[in-house]
Amino acid sequence: MKKVFIIGGGPAGMMAAIAASNNNKDVTIFEKNNILGKKLLITGKGRCNITNDCEKEEFFDNIPGNGKFLYSSFSKFSNKDLIAFMNNNGLKTKTERGKRVFPISDKSSDVKEFFIKILNKNNVKIKLNTSVSEIISKNNVVEGIIANNEFLPCDSVILTTGGLSYPVTGSTGDGYKIAEKLGHTIIKQRPALVPLITHENVRSLMGLSLKNVKVTAYSGNKFIKDEFGEMLFTHFGLSGPVILTLSRYILKYLEKDNVKIHIDLKPALPLEILDKRILRDFQKYINKDIKNALSDLLPQTLIPYIITLSGIDKEKKIRDITKKERLTLLYIIKNLTFHIKDLRPIQEAIVTAGGVSIKEIDPSTLESKIIKGLFFAGEIIDVDGLTGGFNLQIAFSTGYVAGTNS
Repeated sequence: MKKVFIIGGGPAGMMAAIAASNNNKDVTIFEKNNILGKKLLITGKGRCNITNDCEKEEFFDNIPGNGKFLYSSFSKFSNKDLIAFMNNNGLKTKTERGKRVFPISDKSSDVKEFFIKILNKNNVKIKLNTSVSEIISKNNVVEGIIANNEFLPCDSVILTTGGLSYPVTGSTGDGYKIAEKLGHTIIKQRPALVPLITHENVRSLMGLSLKNVKVTAYSGNKFIKDEFGEMLFTHFGLSGPVILTLSRYILKYLEKDNVKIHIDLKPALPLEILDKRILRDFQKYINKDIKNALSDLLPQTLIPYIITLSGIDKEKKIRDITKKERLTLLYIIKNLTFHIKDLRPIQEAIVTAGGVSIKEIDPSTLESKIIKGLFFAGEIIDVDGLTGGFNLQIAFSTGYVAGTNS
């Protein structure tokens, strides 16, 4: 019986083990943590956003990092296949806003237990608290691994050690070192889906959440991407769903260009209509100070910040506001601008961009083109997606294919 070792017991590793054991292989998972699926437990804020129930074209629209490499894996084990696999084996799911798929129980622990149940049923051996430091090869063929300083022989190895995001879950980049030692190229790891640090001091806005805003990223005057939805101010800058998505697209511009974020606070109102709205409010509060006259239009926390940007004296009466001052206010509401200093550290990112070069992995089998018997799956590969269940689907699809072919 073919002996398969899987290094890493996260989503990709567990799926790889199930797929390999379904093909009558002797499978062992080596996990350095004391439990499997530690990162899985924190996904979807503890609810586990398993996948996204969108159509194939939309799925790949949400994979900005080397999506084409995934075509083969996705065709062999898609989001629809994953949902059917879970439902048919006792884990019922539900689909929510944005086609996000969750377990009906809203408990990520149920997803973890679902996988462990199948692993046990398939007689997969699980070695917890076991660190693998090296994969041993001879003449570019896998011979075994070094685990807890002991050589263990095997026929193939699947490397599923994750990226650098959330190191407390065990994603500390061990797999990159192992792969590099075997001759693989490691693409520089960068934080994807991560909050942004602004040059502007936004501490006064900390905790303020904005809904239904349009947020646009620019490199100098060059348009990068825009998103509509929800965002959040933090003590260091900007966060929230639309910001995390935009962070992936501004990666390549940050080091050399002046990246700006423009927020349209009232995207549903064209300039002319918004101006009429402001005029109505001004008429309503004509004898009030401007600091007390914008609460119908803006969140209370944001008003002092906007007034300061406008250069209008906060004590100035509405009846004394000039047309020029009103138009300045109008422009800021439609173009609230922040200059991006940097991304937050990779340890805070939802997912890692970069990893083992896709040029050195066969996309149809996920076997190394350098070392026969070595396979890759999950976040260790230089492939990444947006929020909404896409990254977990990458893990499950690649895990399935690597396990099947190992």
